[in-house]
Amino acid sequence: MSDQVRAAQRGDEAAFRALFREVQPGLLRYLTVLVGADAEDVASEAWLQIARDLGAFSGDFDGFRGWAATIGRNRAMDLLRARRRRPSDTLPVEYLRDRPAAEDTEASALATVGTAEALALIAGLPRDQAEAVLLRVVMDLDADSAARVLGKRPGAVRMAAHRGLRRLASILEQQEVDPSGAVRRAGPFERPPERISAQGVTPTTVSTLKDMR
Repeated sequence: MSDQVRAAQRGDEAAFRALFREVQPGLLRYLTVLVGADAEDVASEAWLQIARDLGAFSGDFDGFRGWAATIGRNRAMDLLRARRRRPSDTLPVEYLRDRPAAEDTEASALATVGTAEALALIAGLPRDQAEAVLLRVVMDLDADSAARVLGKRPGAVRMAAHRGLRRLASILEQQEVDPSGAVRRAGPFERPPERISAQGVTPTTVSTLKDMR
């Protein structure tokens, strides 16, 4: 895809559309957890800026994906500040699509729920953990790229993603103990009940959630 980046910078519209198709699904999922139903509008604003500033971008496709995430996050933070983080009740699941995980990965902690439920659970994590999981797993950024998006150290992003995945595994384990409990769709960055503990849960690596990409 790095060739498409360079071609798009030269004004190749087909190459730009290819970049959009590759990056937009993950970006939209990320923004969905940040701003809920306003994700499509925020993504549209982000792509307008991407198209405007593409000529000044320097890097390969991985760098472009991180750059797009940074622009999308900045636009999302602008919206959250403007509306004082008004909670969102629903997730636009029509924007989400499932993909199977690779056969050689560990069993996913979220394998028992659909992508919409997974994003709802991620939305219930503390903000630093939610963003780390989304950038590392949903947008498939490496730790260095995710750290640049968030303005943090790579080690801090790895730890936040690890803790977030442990907490998600704990939530799902709790639901297995009490199967009558439905998955509650949390608002952006709403914390799950404190009675849920991560103790005794085997850590789940980032690669186990590749089916959400």
